[in-house]
Amino acid sequence: MAGLSSEASGGVFSAGSNAAFKKQLNKVYGWYTGGFLLFVVILAILEQFGLPKQWVGYIFLLATVMLYAGIGIMSRTNDAAEYYVAGRRVPAIYNGMATGADWMSAASFIGMAGTLYLTGYGGLAFIMGWTGGYCLVALFLAPYLRKFGQFTIPDFLGARYDGNLPRLIGILAAILCSFTYVVAQIYGVGLITTRLTGVAFEIGIFLGLGGILVCSFLGGMRAVTWTQVAQYIILIIAYMIPVVWLSVKQTSFPIPQLVYGQQLQKVTQAEQRLIDDPKEKEVIAIYKQRAEALAEKLKDVPAALAAERTAAEQKLAQLRAANAPADQIAAAQKALDSLPKDEAAAKAAWTKAKAAAEAGAKPLAGMPRHAQQFAGDPNGDEKARETFDTSRRNFLALIFCLMVGTAALPHILMRYYTTPSVKEARESVTWSLFFIFLLYFTAPALAVLVKYEVFNVLVGTPFDKLPDWIVNWSKVDPALLSVSDVNGDGIFQLGEMRIGGDIIVLATPEIAGLPYVVSGMVAAGGLAAALSTADGLLLTISNALSHDLYYKMIDPNAPTSRRVMISKVLLLVVALMAAYVAAQKPADILFLVSAAFSFAAAAFFPALTLGIFWKRATKWGAVLGMIGGLGITFYYMAVTQPWLRSVFGVTKPVELWWGIQPISAGIFGVPLGFAIIIIVSLLTPAPKREIQELVEHVRYPNLKRA
Repeated sequence: MAGLSSEASGGVFSAGSNAAFKKQLNKVYGWYTGGFLLFVVILAILEQFGLPKQWVGYIFLLATVMLYAGIGIMSRTNDAAEYYVAGRRVPAIYNGMATGADWMSAASFIGMAGTLYLTGYGGLAFIMGWTGGYCLVALFLAPYLRKFGQFTIPDFLGARYDGNLPRLIGILAAILCSFTYVVAQIYGVGLITTRLTGVAFEIGIFLGLGGILVCSFLGGMRAVTWTQVAQYIILIIAYMIPVVWLSVKQTSFPIPQLVYGQQLQKVTQAEQRLIDDPKEKEVIAIYKQRAEALAEKLKDVPAALAAERTAAEQKLAQLRAANAPADQIAAAQKALDSLPKDEAAAKAAWTKAKAAAEAGAKPLAGMPRHAQQFAGDPNGDEKARETFDTSRRNFLALIFCLMVGTAALPHILMRYYTTPSVKEARESVTWSLFFIFLLYFTAPALAVLVKYEVFNVLVGTPFDKLPDWIVNWSKVDPALLSVSDVNGDGIFQLGEMRIGGDIIVLATPEIAGLPYVVSGMVAAGGLAAALSTADGLLLTISNALSHDLYYKMIDPNAPTSRRVMISKVLLLVVALMAAYVAAQKPADILFLVSAAFSFAAAAFFPALTLGIFWKRATKWGAVLGMIGGLGITFYYMAVTQPWLRSVFGVTKPVELWWGIQPISAGIFGVPLGFAIIIIVSLLTPAPKREIQELVEHVRYPNLKRA
């Protein structure tokens, strides 16, 4: 049982050398922070002297990716302890910053404020769930896993449950949740790189991928750790500056978190004004008519498609016969060419258009009131009460899945193997919470400040005087932002804009009227968030395959150099596969990320917590518990989530269990996993005595053995 020693080999520093190392890090990152701020100031000055916006984007992209690549090159290593756990010498505060960057993915940096903007109170489930998860990590997992001393989570499962089968299930589960998560990060990389440079989305993905690979490919966890510290500094500066500026612009007060409530009251007043606005009602009525017309078409798709094609052909023929102006003929030809090619395409297009029209036929562009806790009304009729109960149930289920999933994500738990001691592992969780809190405490304020700006400044503006950011973002991706004069009055109404949550943060500098250099900095911060998480996830997948599968199960005598080289090759292969999947734009970032949390929660949390706190948990209990929990979670998503239904060809009507949305599928997997592990463990022989004694020793290190 040498593999479960309380202190693993690999570079544990003495207190004195650790203090000197930390002092050196303080100096290096102090200079780095000052240098980054100076770099932004110089770019701002150059912009004032006429440096084109596109060049600002190129410079930010090139400078930051080269910086991360430089750290990766300087941190290159073939030493196993350095490659897998950074030599176990990362001080608590820096491990907290690295964890914060590892954690602050594209979903947190880009999607969090956007989700709060679109869903209001409901979006707080993400903040409460993700933050609460770190409390579970600190209390139940991080210090105990550090005492066991493994390199990876499947490594722990194989050693604790005494066999390669639990390790194999752990490998497969780690790959599933990490791959799902990394696809979301690479999607975010493509989105940001496209905005920075103007290149195509698919090319942007592979440009950003270069920065990911150079770092994690060369130096493993050592390179990833020091790069993530650098990335955290960039992302938190980039996130805070525009929000502070917007706060000053609206309230003359520089602490947005403190004016959040005041601005929320104004947003609530603006919401009522917009709900009562006759122009907004006019737009809603037009959308209702469109939805009804599309519903009629869908009743008989072949006949409707034939009628539309005949009408379009007749119009084109009439224009040609009358020698109409060329632009009118071209428009008629374009309208004919844009008709669906066949009945299947027509049904898909009209169904999608009908859903969009129905969304537009709701007040506030389909958004709930920002301060409204749940949909429905607990004091209303039966339908309103049922809606309220379902909404509240989903809110609590999502918090649960995100909390438990956070506590079980392999790439986060790996970070606590890198500290010099168990004490610093626990301290680094506290630092992680602090560094994550800085962003999470700001996101709700940002959402309200942007909503105030849209409701009070944008609404009522003539279409020909809309700000440049509307035009710019419409070009990046019309699915993220599109505006159209639905009622033809030339004035912008809220219902005439479709906006995706993923652009709220990236567009904040332009909304606030800041120089473009700040937009470039925010995009660089978003890129840092996506790259840092992608680095950790890719490393988790490659390590699971090279260390846990190849070294522990296939060739235990493999030399260190071969193990590390295999990890690097696998990392490259997995990264290219993830980039290919991300280029297909499979689903929105937030769903992909949340799916990863449900997978991690169902697969790992019961096995990890019972493995630490219940010495009677057995190998077969863990294996069947992980399979059962993950299986029911995946099944529920596959039959209820639209994209997954299309992938697996599911055609039967969607049947939600107790109204729970697929994003919270882990709510079924976690209790099932616990139940299976407990029942099967009680029905199978107890683990070996030395394993039970080790579990007791890890939990109670001062307990004397008999």
